[in-house]
Amino acid sequence: MTWKVEFYEDEQGRAPVEEFLNALPERHLGKVLQVLQLLEDYGPSLPFPFSSQVEGRLRELRAHYGNAHYRILYYSDVNRAFILLHGFRKRTRRIPKRAKETAWKRMKKDIRRKEKQYEKKTKK
Repeated sequence: MTWKVEFYEDEQGRAPVEEFLNALPERHLGKVLQVLQLLEDYGPSLPFPFSSQVEGRLRELRAHYGNAHYRILYYSDVNRAFILLHGFRKRTRRIPKRAKETAWKRMKKDIRRKEKQYEKKTKK
């Protein structure tokens, strides 16, 4: 059974990871999309080197094309969906602190938004 892959959307309806992907060169995008397809197919059992734990619920999807290394930070929610939070080209050995902070902030907002939606549904 496949998992869903969804883009985090901010308050203005923008999807930062979708914008990141749209800016990639075509061949690089193809490589990243292949790894996203693996994430849908294998779900949480997608092994290293394609996916790895960052901290807590935060994970990274790993793709590369030549010397270009791409990362997409994501988490899984209770609806069997992976929410893509932040994408970037990795230039150092570690994930930049700012990238993790951005992903954490977006994850918290997404979780709060879903909790509010759930509360509205259960009050009816």
